[in-house]
Amino acid sequence: MADDKVLAAQKWVNATYANVPGYAKCPEDGRTGWSTMFSLTMALQAELAMAPLVASFGPGTLSELAKRGDIGPNESNVNIKRIIEHALFCKGYWGGNGSGSYGAATDKSVRALKNDAGVDASNGLVQPKIFKALLSMDAYVSVTGGTDTVRAVQRWLNSRYVNRSSFFIGPADGVYSRDVQKSLMKAIQYELGIPDDQATGAFGPGTQAGLKNHAVKEGDSGIFVQLFSAACVFNSPVVTPDTNIMTTFRSTFDAKLTEWVRAFQGFSELGSPSGVGDYRTWAQLLVSTGDPDRPAQACDTRFRITRPRADALYTAGYRHVGRYLFDPPGSTLDKNIKDGELEDIFAAGLSVFPIYQDNARRLVDFTFEQGFNHALNAHSHAEQYGFNRGTVIYFAVDYDATADEIASNIVPYFQGVQAGLANQGMRYFHGVYGSRNVCTQVSKNTGARYSFVSGMSWGFSGNLGFPLPPNWAFNQIKEFKFTAGSDAFDLDNDAHRSGSDTGQNTIHQVVDPADAFVKNLETVFPLAMQFTSTRAGDPNRLTMEYGRHKDYGGFKWAMLIGDPDPDFIKFADSHGASVLPDFKDFVTGYSIGAPHLLAAANGHYVKPQNESDIREVGAGDISGWGGDLITLYAEWQRDIKAYPSGHAYCDAKFAKLGVTSTFGFNDLIEDADGYLIARRVQRGGQFLDVVREHYGQGERDAGALTRFRDYFEQRFGGNVDYVVTMARSILLLQYDPVIAAGRTSLIRGIAGQNATLPAQLSDSVLNDFCRGFADGLHDRALQETNAKGA
Repeated sequence: MADDKVLAAQKWVNATYANVPGYAKCPEDGRTGWSTMFSLTMALQAELAMAPLVASFGPGTLSELAKRGDIGPNESNVNIKRIIEHALFCKGYWGGNGSGSYGAATDKSVRALKNDAGVDASNGLVQPKIFKALLSMDAYVSVTGGTDTVRAVQRWLNSRYVNRSSFFIGPADGVYSRDVQKSLMKAIQYELGIPDDQATGAFGPGTQAGLKNHAVKEGDSGIFVQLFSAACVFNSPVVTPDTNIMTTFRSTFDAKLTEWVRAFQGFSELGSPSGVGDYRTWAQLLVSTGDPDRPAQACDTRFRITRPRADALYTAGYRHVGRYLFDPPGSTLDKNIKDGELEDIFAAGLSVFPIYQDNARRLVDFTFEQGFNHALNAHSHAEQYGFNRGTVIYFAVDYDATADEIASNIVPYFQGVQAGLANQGMRYFHGVYGSRNVCTQVSKNTGARYSFVSGMSWGFSGNLGFPLPPNWAFNQIKEFKFTAGSDAFDLDNDAHRSGSDTGQNTIHQVVDPADAFVKNLETVFPLAMQFTSTRAGDPNRLTMEYGRHKDYGGFKWAMLIGDPDPDFIKFADSHGASVLPDFKDFVTGYSIGAPHLLAAANGHYVKPQNESDIREVGAGDISGWGGDLITLYAEWQRDIKAYPSGHAYCDAKFAKLGVTSTFGFNDLIEDADGYLIARRVQRGGQFLDVVREHYGQGERDAGALTRFRDYFEQRFGGNVDYVVTMARSILLLQYDPVIAAGRTSLIRGIAGQNATLPAQLSDSVLNDFCRGFADGLHDRALQETNAKGA
């Protein structure tokens, strides 16, 4: 949205300095951006009689300002004061009238900015470092996605180190970033006694040596505990199978921090979790390689692994090796897997995780079309080698892609990969190789099953200021020459996360997707048929009820969609049936919760949609997507300070992998599959047959391959506006007292007793949240449409 005061700043700076040699005009659009800040910076340089003008606030500009001294109302150069006032407007502060008077409003705004940044706000003067901060795009108030915990550390760093010569005021926006990471590293270097002019923020030998002598543990206190806990905050949360573990900034190492450190050490595979902040833990918190000399169970290489090499690797402690499926035409590396190589590797006791790279070193290498074609090629080569169904193929991003490039090209490329593999029946899953940020964003937005992190490239912008992705399987930490007798070849050490991808140690094996789910139902459904052969009942319904009764039973569910038949549950249990907790989805490779899926199916089956108006919602929807949407709304209200926009919250939390949410990616799969299975049974299908056809035993026409597209079209009419209307109804409807009471209970249980209920929001605010959900659902459907149509 355009801002009149920002527009005034742009017009003034362009009009005033247009004829100054070297000045670059900024757009006059009323939107703050780097171009505006650069223009104001060049204006300042012009007033300081500097030449040539450059779009950067560097040491020269800082030095000239230092000669001038602090700037305030008594500054003789009116234009410098006007630059300050206009910069304040661009930062969101009321800088005055823009005339250069530097009155009470300007003084107040400068103090406010200082206070927000965490530095001394006892006066309204602009010191050189404050001027530098003014002419940056850093924010000093919380932004969308920012947290108070991170912001507390940012303000503390600014407050404690602002007077160090090589330290500059960093953002205080609540978001962990590359600049914040470098500020923390400088702070550590200062406290280690490294001179200011040598404190660069790089994890060099001096820093490493110093930290080896500064382990921290429970009961310790002081500056190194503060710095250590700050690093812990920046690496939060630690993702576990059950929850995400957060921590806070503190000066005393207490039991809570010990608990967090143990979880972090386990998540990062640092050996037996001790809870002690030793050197290896410090390193893992601060750089993407962590301690590159720690033991590694995995490796990757472009060189052929012969049987003697495989034996030597196994003896050295390796268990998994990454090898390339493909060597692009014109390459001189000869890096692809050779005939008989896989057998040699398997015979030595190793497994293989396949990598696909076709150039992948420039932005132009990444488009949707290239991703689609690369997926087809990767599928073809993997199939020729005999890789089993369900193998994860790691598609490479072998350069430092920025956040903008990830959004513009890398994610679309992987959407193409996803579509290409789906086009071939999803025999293989896609993984991603790249920086931490590349891996995280690709996984969130395209469902990459696992991440192979290029941690060895610790200087990548995508590795600085980003924690390990939640789905990391391999982390490349060291390149060296592996020697075995007279043989030597280049090898990369890769940390491996236990319980994640192990690659393959066989080929040409028959693997049945969703086999555990089908086999479970092959026990339960015949028992339901037998049970109803002598009494009234519906075997389809009984099968769904049995599968959900443990997790989705009780009074509330009985009120919503009916109580599971207790007699059948006893009968099934006595005849060897059991409730299946989860199974592997053959489309994504992710674990799917069978009870939630069957609860959604049960709800839609017994409370079907109104065919005359599909926009009408009811109990069937609440058992699936509607109930999940209510809890997502409650989480938004709980996190409202970090995410004022409901659409932004849905963008960040709805159906995203690796993100803690009550409406995550798995939940959406379960909702969609439950609905589609129930609908086919309603139309006359037998439950067991419908499930077999939906999961398709890997066939290219399996219903699960287009689950989101079909769900969007059948339940929501393929219309985004319908989704918005239906979402509003779920959050507002009052005609069903059971649903209304349950909704209020859910929201208050998550967001607190004083939570804002949907009916208390304005239409525009509520619509923004509902539109975010609708757009997210449509995006998932569109990806599958592209896959089938490509």
